Amino acid sequence: MNAILSQLFPILYGACFLVLLWQAFRVMGQGFTAMPRVGEPSGSGDSRRAGASGKVEAQDRTGRLTIHPELLDAEGQLTSEDLLTVRFSGDNERPTYPGDPV
Repeated sequence: MNAILSQLFPILYGACFLVLLWQAFRVMGQGFTAMPRVGEPSGSGDSRRAGASGKVEAQDRTGRLTIHPELLDAEGQLTSEDLLTVRFSGDNERPTYPGDPV
């Protein structure tokens, strides 16, 4: 029994390696064709389309315009108040305060 397994294991290992290698190249190939190449028409990409102005626009995956819920007020309209933003900077930058000259 051990002799059969010792001869069968390298064959199974090699077959699994080749299948996984083939799948890896297939997935990478799909990634390379996801965006249109320079000079190709914009219709060849998966997630881009030409708008009315002729510019290429990114198409939402749902086909509808989606807005993050936190940007809406109680009535469901876009909020007009200032939004808090956070920027992480390096330690070598001097902190800025309101009223400091730019």
